[in-house]
Amino acid sequence: MITRFELGDHVTMRKPHACGANEWVVVRTGADVKIRCVSCNRVVMLDRGDFLKRAKKNLSEGMRELEET
Repeated sequence: MITRFELGDHVTMRKPHACGANEWVVVRTGADVKIRCVSCNRVVMLDRGDFLKRAKKNLSEGMRELEET
């Protein structure tokens, strides 16, 4: 479960998408979170609670820490 994410972050979800990809890009944040599949560009909108439950890892988190130092 992730706790911090921003617009443009790459995240992995617990279950892979039907196309086989497991990487998504955060397109919109707010009460709802819109994510886009990196492989097939399908857009899915989830409410924030469902997104936080289903998200496994923020792939952009490590890159952000490297840029801050």
